[in-house]
Amino acid sequence: MSILYVSPHPDAFPSLRALIAARYGEAGEGPGWGGAHPRISLQPPPTSRTPFPPPRLPALEQGPGGLWVWGATAVAQLLWPAGLGGPGGSRAAVLVQQWVSYADTELIPAACGATLPALGLRSSAQDPQAALGALGRALSPLEEWLRLHTYLAGEAPTLADLAAVTALLLPFRYVLDPSARRIWGNVTRWFITCVQQAEFRAVLGEVVLYSGARPLSQQPGPEAPAPPKTATQLKKEAKKREKLEKFQQKQKTQQQQPPPAEQKKPKPEKRGKRDPGVITYDLPTPAGEKKDVSGAMPDSYSPQYVEAAWYPWWEQQGFFKPEYGRSSVSAPNPRGIFMMCIPPPNVTGSLHLGHALTNAIQDSLTRWHRMRGETTLWNPGCDHAGIATQVVVEKKLWRERGLSRHQLGREAFLQEVWKWKEEKGDRIYHQLKKLGSSLDWNRACFTMDPKLSAAVTEAFVRLHEEGVIYRSTRLVNWSCTLNSAISDIEVDKKELTGRTLLSVPGYKEKVEFGVLVSFAYKVQGSDSDEEEVVVATTRIETMLGDVAVAVHPKDPRYQHLKGRSLTHPFLSRSLPVVFDDFVDMEFGTGAVKITPAHDQNDYEVGQRHRLEAISIMDSRGALINVPPPFLGLPRFEARKAVLAALKERGLFRGVEDNPMVVPLCNRSKDVVEPLLRPQWYVRCGEMAQAASAAVTRGDLRILPEAHQRTWHAWMDNIRDWCISRQLWWGHRIPAYFITVSDPAVPPGEDPDGRYWVSGRSEAEAREKAAKEFGVSPDKISLQQDEDVLDTWFSSGLFPFSIFGWPNQSEDLTVFYPGTLLETGHDILFFWVARMVMLGLKLTGKLPFREVYLHAIVRDAHGRKMSKSLGNVIDPLDVIHGVSLQGLHDQLLSSNLDPSEVEKAKEGQKADFPAGIPECGTDALRFGLCAYTSQGRDINLDVNRILGYRHFCNKLWNATKFALRGLGKGFVPSPTSEPGDHESLVDRWIRSRLTEAVRLSNQGFQAYDFPAVTTAQYSFWLYELCDVYLECLKPVLNGVDQVVAECARQTLYTCLDVGLRLLSPFMPFVTEELFQRLPRRTLQAPPSLCITPYPEPSECSWKDPEAEAAMDLALSITRAVRSLRADYNLTRIRPDCFLEVADEATGALASAVSAYVQVLASAGVVAVLALGAPVPQGCAVALASDRCSVHLQLQGLVDPARELGKLQAKRSEAQRQAQRLRERRAASGYPSKVPLEVQEADRAKLQQTEAELRKVDEAIALFQKML
Repeated sequence: MSILYVSPHPDAFPSLRALIAARYGEAGEGPGWGGAHPRISLQPPPTSRTPFPPPRLPALEQGPGGLWVWGATAVAQLLWPAGLGGPGGSRAAVLVQQWVSYADTELIPAACGATLPALGLRSSAQDPQAALGALGRALSPLEEWLRLHTYLAGEAPTLADLAAVTALLLPFRYVLDPSARRIWGNVTRWFITCVQQAEFRAVLGEVVLYSGARPLSQQPGPEAPAPPKTATQLKKEAKKREKLEKFQQKQKTQQQQPPPAEQKKPKPEKRGKRDPGVITYDLPTPAGEKKDVSGAMPDSYSPQYVEAAWYPWWEQQGFFKPEYGRSSVSAPNPRGIFMMCIPPPNVTGSLHLGHALTNAIQDSLTRWHRMRGETTLWNPGCDHAGIATQVVVEKKLWRERGLSRHQLGREAFLQEVWKWKEEKGDRIYHQLKKLGSSLDWNRACFTMDPKLSAAVTEAFVRLHEEGVIYRSTRLVNWSCTLNSAISDIEVDKKELTGRTLLSVPGYKEKVEFGVLVSFAYKVQGSDSDEEEVVVATTRIETMLGDVAVAVHPKDPRYQHLKGRSLTHPFLSRSLPVVFDDFVDMEFGTGAVKITPAHDQNDYEVGQRHRLEAISIMDSRGALINVPPPFLGLPRFEARKAVLAALKERGLFRGVEDNPMVVPLCNRSKDVVEPLLRPQWYVRCGEMAQAASAAVTRGDLRILPEAHQRTWHAWMDNIRDWCISRQLWWGHRIPAYFITVSDPAVPPGEDPDGRYWVSGRSEAEAREKAAKEFGVSPDKISLQQDEDVLDTWFSSGLFPFSIFGWPNQSEDLTVFYPGTLLETGHDILFFWVARMVMLGLKLTGKLPFREVYLHAIVRDAHGRKMSKSLGNVIDPLDVIHGVSLQGLHDQLLSSNLDPSEVEKAKEGQKADFPAGIPECGTDALRFGLCAYTSQGRDINLDVNRILGYRHFCNKLWNATKFALRGLGKGFVPSPTSEPGDHESLVDRWIRSRLTEAVRLSNQGFQAYDFPAVTTAQYSFWLYELCDVYLECLKPVLNGVDQVVAECARQTLYTCLDVGLRLLSPFMPFVTEELFQRLPRRTLQAPPSLCITPYPEPSECSWKDPEAEAAMDLALSITRAVRSLRADYNLTRIRPDCFLEVADEATGALASAVSAYVQVLASAGVVAVLALGAPVPQGCAVALASDRCSVHLQLQGLVDPARELGKLQAKRSEAQRQAQRLRERRAASGYPSKVPLEVQEADRAKLQQTEAELRKVDEAIALFQKML
């Protein structure tokens, strides 16, 4: 058996690294090396079994007398599960190995150097401040990488995260206080996320972060005596003491002086300098007036400053209306029409990040189409949300007045709901405006508005007259608390692994679920009293409604019971034994109790065998149609009573844990009960076939195409749709039960559809009823159905009801069918499919041509958003920022149970230890759109949104610099076309801008939002800011005004086009910056949001030659920067010599040498003649296969000192390479070790050998310099 030897010390992070890797191996498919899970030993390895001195811990002995591996890196690599070293592929494995190497060579030395002094373990030669500085330098690359990544490689922890986290355990425990953790916010967020993983927690327990004051148990041990201070240090300390004493004396003197007889006129109080992060716009601007941007730009980007005043101006000017700039919406537009309606949010609701994602995508598309010149309408609306709204108002009524809706009465209650809607209903619109949503608010609709209500009535009557809507008694999802049927989407499925006690509304004690109770039915007329059939159920109370027991037709155990019956112990009812293929012979006893009125499968069996369906529960969940003592008991009280009665009669046969799914009403949290109720249904078969065929023909496109299979599966297996809801708030069903005052007409019953009539009014319904029964209207009495329609019914009509259907209107003619429906994939069936079916049925047209389904938002750990987990995020909190206490306060004002509040607080504390920083609307929108590439679900890390706020700051600073460079008198040329004197870098940036324009338009057309955001982010950050603006600085300060003017025109074009590209995603900051730019013509549009979007035909400046030249310049720059970093030449501008392979490369290198000098902060950049010797004392790096970079080190570094460091590095690299060679040469390695691990080993060996060659070259270089 393999043994893992580890140190017992709680801070021995190398051993902890190995133990966590072992945990992952246990959770995965076994350790990567292919052996069994090792036994853990806290004792050192016995020397008798080691042929060499005992290895350093951790050490792994692979079986008695087997291969020994030691050291955290190697042992963790072996124990980590196969295939989990990285997100897949050799490239990913190399990335993992690079971070592992960085942790070993950079993080561990820096972490130990910073922590040991803090623990009193420093030597006299160590400087704690220098050690902390070294830790900061080691954390910088990590902080930058994690700004846009949740983990170091991929979307889950890898060996890289394990190595880095364990390397940083000591600093986080003993050094990095809260203020330091705020500085390294991304690293802190990632560290906490990792240590919260189950495998980490199993080994580390709860990791307590350093609070700034160590408890007694963590106090450092006796310090080594401090080194004697130098004369200079003593002199500095004396000066500090002297200054402090003077200051204290001055304060004391001022306090003792009497107040002067005549006070001087007080100076006006200086305005405190604001934190640049909270700069606000204070100029008085009436709502709807244009923002004043004539003043100087603030020093840095502030969301509060930037987002002020723009939205009211946009709205006031009518920029969001399709009529803007044209005589009418029906005026011909060669650019075309774009129409999209918003998925109407609940009037009760408030925005969550799912809404924010939906609106970020939809508004970006809308703004792009509007800027392209299309007649554009994004129509807002709100859903009346029948159940949700009624529940909220009922709770409010009970809380404030102690009344139920039944005490108040229907009409008075509906008045209360409308009153509440008028008070609270606009909140969601306010939040949408904060998100920058460019909706046409003049066309805003509410599903209970008269216009939409008329459409609902018309649709019901038409469908009822055609027989598509019909009355039937069937099983429905019933909430006993709401006293209503609910739809499938309103049912949450809670999975249980076994016996579980759950809280159920209306019951003081928790109710038991997750158990299977077995009991016996005696065989009627049997010769033996012992003959019985044992059945099992998770709902024992329903046995009072049993009407049969089913077995499989081929089950030999029950063939003798054909035609026989069983005796019910509590009822005078015989239960026939029926034979049905649905029974699973292998499950339990192979006998199943049949309760048609309370189970869907049983109902279908009952229909096949014509069994009676006996309802034993009323709408409140109390038992009916049963004998005493069960009569009137609440259903879960009856559960206990039935169980006791079975035991008393000796029929109880046992109970066992049973994994099951409990259906819960997501509004009331009640356990959903299947009940038989007469309801209205929509016949969906033919409509579903038409909807499916539309997708098959390509008339309707569903994107991503993977969802088309789901679409067809649902349509092929669709059931009729129950549209009745036993509520008061909603569209009351326009159907009437008929009573005929004529002895010749027998009285009707509820399920009989002939006695129901629909009408647009009661008078119309009476006329139709009289005609149906052949009597005069005065003999007809009508009673309107008390129920209301399912909210999804009115939502399904939304694309055409908002335009006044069935009445013709200009809007209906122009904007129906719409262009696009964009929403989350979770309501593909509940909303999208119903819109398509009803649209085709009622209008003969598809409601839209395309459906784009975005992903579902989860938290950074991939968990579903849940209030009880504390991970539900209000987008306004991301926009404005919120403290941890503020998040806690929101929980206290929610409907969570106190126990859930504490759990949620812990979740918030883990995910947002410092709260949520202010990110702004633009960063949130851009980040959400950039996230949509992750497939069906989005694991949203709020800290990554903060990275896009930094991007906004980069835009701000770049534009500020550019405006300064353009100068006050700058006049842009009338067109964006280049002149005749553009420099190489001018041509290059125009070429890159052309590519960004192409990728942006292409991405929008394909709904590939990450491609668009990546193209724009890369252009602004990596090309415009990092390269072009740097190259521009010497040009703008130079003497050649012709070249400088060309550069200014190119710079203006980059700003103009770049801001237009970004505008759909970042409307506020781009408008703010665009308004500060001069215009090309006086006829330019007043706002960026209606300025033409850049198109490839406008920006056709692709220049392969310029790109090839600048690619070489950037390759050389990267090589120089790498060498400077290797030799710590950060403050020195060393000379650089370029060795080229041919004259063409030499000419190209000469052309870009000035740019290299600027970008790489180099001294002289010289191209060596072909065959010319390289100056002595240079370090070398490859820029390309045709160009080598030689950096002059002579006189800039200490050769002897560098040689010492290199020799040590070489020894460690040689040891590492030798260990890898031995491991790969071990017997059984090719057959036992998984291919992924072998690939990782090969890649690591290649990397180590490359490092060795590089070290050998550097050693040779420094030896020559001695």
